[in-house]
Amino acid sequence: MEIALALVVLAVVVLTVTGLAERFDLPAPLVLVVVGVVGSYLPFVPRVELEPEVVLLGLLPPLLYSASLSTSLVDFNANRRPILLLSVGLVAATTLVVGVVVHAVLPSAGWAAAFALGAVVAPPDAVAATAIAKRIGLPRRIVTILEGESLLNDAAALVALRTAVAAGAVGISAVEVGRDFVVAAGGGLLVGLVFFVVVAKVRRVVHDSLLDTGLSLVLPFAAYVAAEEIEASGVLAVVVTGLLLGHQAPVLQTAESRISERMNWRTLSFVLEHAVFLLIGLQARHLMVAVSSSQLSPGRILGVCAATLGTVVVVRLIWVFCSRYLLVRPGPDPDSGVRPPWSYTFVVGWAGMRGVVTLAAAFVLPPETPHRDVLLLAAFAVVAVTLLVQGLSLPWVARRLRVPSPDPMDDALARATLLQQASKAGERALDELEYDDRHGVVDLIRQRVDQRNFAAWERLGTTADTESPSELYARAREAMIEAERARVLEIRSTGQVPSDVVSEVLAMLDVEESMIDRSSQARSDIARAAARRPPAGSCRELDEHPLTDGPEQPVCQGCIDEGLTPVALRMCLTCGEVGCCDSSVGRHAAAHFRETQHPVIRSVEPSEDWRWCYVHHLTA
Repeated sequence: MEIALALVVLAVVVLTVTGLAERFDLPAPLVLVVVGVVGSYLPFVPRVELEPEVVLLGLLPPLLYSASLSTSLVDFNANRRPILLLSVGLVAATTLVVGVVVHAVLPSAGWAAAFALGAVVAPPDAVAATAIAKRIGLPRRIVTILEGESLLNDAAALVALRTAVAAGAVGISAVEVGRDFVVAAGGGLLVGLVFFVVVAKVRRVVHDSLLDTGLSLVLPFAAYVAAEEIEASGVLAVVVTGLLLGHQAPVLQTAESRISERMNWRTLSFVLEHAVFLLIGLQARHLMVAVSSSQLSPGRILGVCAATLGTVVVVRLIWVFCSRYLLVRPGPDPDSGVRPPWSYTFVVGWAGMRGVVTLAAAFVLPPETPHRDVLLLAAFAVVAVTLLVQGLSLPWVARRLRVPSPDPMDDALARATLLQQASKAGERALDELEYDDRHGVVDLIRQRVDQRNFAAWERLGTTADTESPSELYARAREAMIEAERARVLEIRSTGQVPSDVVSEVLAMLDVEESMIDRSSQARSDIARAAARRPPAGSCRELDEHPLTDGPEQPVCQGCIDEGLTPVALRMCLTCGEVGCCDSSVGRHAAAHFRETQHPVIRSVEPSEDWRWCYVHHLTA
């Protein structure tokens, strides 16, 4: 009962602090660390000591699996070189350099203990960096690299730690170190592939979303344990399984199963991620008490902590810059022809916050390790200072270096283009079907697809003070659904309709409400964003029709003649004809293309300079 009560209190504190932090626009992970440190000194807060097994088996597998499910395998593969250099190369370099520095500062600890501490502090946290990066809006490539690094670096660090501990106990050769690494990495990769193949076969025949989600909840623990049983990397097995299953989810799972799995893992990872930071802070007091009995002077203890922290930060910055300009991409980007600015590299180097894996790994050090309490304190100092100093300063650094956030205009263009291309494929499939449409069902389908596409395009069009058709639809339909739900609840209270039927109808209303496009905030973000346009690329039509100025007061003559009100205006870049967009009633811009085959239009709405190719359905 005491354990259950402690877990409930922990969850309540985590949710309360997270809610307050978000309300005041503060980084919740860092606030939770501070709350944990303060709480560890309160007399009524029980001592909470992280057990390595609890973290490495209870927390790490679900956190890594959840992160790997949502990581794009395509983006991961596109950035595999910097990811591997950081997750394997940097971990090895940090382990070696920290080991040398700590041995120089504290020779009595021995080489094995010094290298073990290096392995402990080598891996950045799997949650902190990406959580803060996404919160402040760093470029997606930076976020992808940080995510990929955090997925793999724990495996390399834990293998290095296990090797260092074994070296201190029985002594092993360099050949054995290499063999252990190959076995751990290869075994983890193999176990992950086996689990992916087995689960993929199961999911092809299991279509019950509850069974599928239950399987998903068990999977990370099963993969981790199976790999560790053969002395392979359980972390790597979990990551490989999650990456492959997440990539194949649209093929292997039903839509209901994907939605269920996504929501369950989002909730679970949210609670675990934030609980981890509170647990980190709660370690402060008992670590300070333990180190107070050390025979070393306070100056020597402080020197070990400062040397470890400084080495971790400096080695990462040096490694990131050297690998970036010597190995990853010394020349211009092959896609854009532009050399990425040094500020991007510095942000990646500065985003090296350590977390709970570092603390848990520190407790793996055997009790007989020389100066174990001091080494534990050094690991905690690295975690606390990197989280608080680098974590709090990362938004300021990104703004100071003018590292841009993802452009919402680019996202809106990509979303609308992708939906348009998907709709064309759907229409071709519809044309190939054989049917007897006596009731106009096909027309209704086409109308709903058009409405979905119009909502996406309307995020790019219309002025900020004008309600778009999709926004009017959302506002009106939400008001209707609220009234419909109230009536259903009123009928439910009478007891005249079976409860199962009532629940089904309420669920239908919930699904429809969740699908309503709410684009007001998106349009506001687009209006505030500075326009950054991608090159036209391989589209000959876009290349041949560069952007030209539109009329000062554009009007759609077709709408004037027919007495219609346009939603947004487009201009043909071949002849200059102005017509209304496809979400307007007249759809005169599209009609002009069908009549003339002039391929490219541009928006003539204020602050918009994007172009659209009717031939290839591409934007620029």
